[in-house]
Amino acid sequence: MPRPFVLPDLGEGLVEAEIVKVLVHEGEVIQEDAPLLEVETDKATVEIPSPMSGRVETVHVVPNQTVRVGQVLVTFADAGAPAGKQAADTLDPTRRLAPETKTTVDNGRARQTPASDGPRHEPAAAPRPPAPAPTGPVPATPATRRLARELGVDLRAVTASGPGGRVTDDDVRQAASGQPASGQGAVERPSAPVRDSAPAPAGAPRPLATPTAEPPLPKFEQWGEIERQPLSHLRRTIAERMTLSATVIPHVTHFDRADITDLDAVIARNLEAARAQGVTLTLTSFLLKAAALALREHPQFNASLDAAAGELILKRYVHLGVAVAAERGLIVPVIRDVDAKPVIQVARELAALAQRVRDGKAALDELRGGTFTVTNIGALGGTGAIPIINYPEVAILGVARGRPEAVVRDGHIVPRLMLPLSLTFDHRVADGADGARFASAIVRRLEHPDQLLLGL
Repeated sequence: MPRPFVLPDLGEGLVEAEIVKVLVHEGEVIQEDAPLLEVETDKATVEIPSPMSGRVETVHVVPNQTVRVGQVLVTFADAGAPAGKQAADTLDPTRRLAPETKTTVDNGRARQTPASDGPRHEPAAAPRPPAPAPTGPVPATPATRRLARELGVDLRAVTASGPGGRVTDDDVRQAASGQPASGQGAVERPSAPVRDSAPAPAGAPRPLATPTAEPPLPKFEQWGEIERQPLSHLRRTIAERMTLSATVIPHVTHFDRADITDLDAVIARNLEAARAQGVTLTLTSFLLKAAALALREHPQFNASLDAAAGELILKRYVHLGVAVAAERGLIVPVIRDVDAKPVIQVARELAALAQRVRDGKAALDELRGGTFTVTNIGALGGTGAIPIINYPEVAILGVARGRPEAVVRDGHIVPRLMLPLSLTFDHRVADGADGARFASAIVRRLEHPDQLLLGL
């Protein structure tokens, strides 16, 4: 009988992926764990192995196609089954059906397990059965969730039209159309923008009108020749996540500078000794360690805000993301428990992880679970930057290039190596004074590398 294989649950709210390569052909007999497909998510490029042995009956996808979790990718027949056996199996009412399975991805590897012991009804031969409904949280911004609660709408019953399957405000209003609201009559969906809705009662606060979509672009070709280039799946995802972060989070940035003259000397003195152990000492590894230790003192920056519940989720682990510029875009792999590891181990893990990211071989688990992000653009130049927070984190540290400067020390002008820092954080969870104290905790450790090496 035919056995469909669907795009497995990718975790962390990922709902779609782009097919990069199809590694099998229709009619080919393959073994379990043989390479089946290569897919790209906003996290990584992952090779999905076959969860079963058998003959590939139908390949339902092609390269560059975007597919959603639960969508059928490949249909298998029994290995060695002759052509036409699939139809015969479907029409045979006495044939026992295989148990329904649930597919998940663990560290980039597809696995199937029985979903239940109950009876399973045979699907119709055509059309193809719809993808199962997602069981995870519905993708929606906190503002959209609040609107749904106010209108009494169940988000799971709403048809999503936003990017990546996200539910928008308009989707909620559409679902609420014709339903009675608390204390009022039926809620009507406006045919024009929200500002044109019926006026609120006298004395009631007037809601702020916000655009739900970008205005149409002008016809640029009227002024000259243009070229249109489609966005890659990763570029689209980055654009959506950055828009979400900039829209939902009220960003504020604190600027500071660290005197890393002594730290630079420590790195220079130990460069060859570390290299003999196969490790390249870099400033970034010390930045990660300093940030991790500072997060112990200031846990509100090692958190996420649950706006719907009105709670701050404090994380008792310190897993730091570090931005890596790869050929296909900016990727943020995660180093775990940085606060508990010596700098030399952080440097070793950072080098290996960054190389896997650039080679496109990083596993999904290596790109998940970050609590705070560090982005160092010093190698590219510039005097500073204001990075956007990596949602759902609440802060990010930006680092520019260190430069020798004339600095007054004990009444004398001396040359010192100064490092510009910019701490961007969520103003809902921390005030300016909190940000200044947290940045100072990072600066203090960078300026005293002996304490940093001792984990103080």
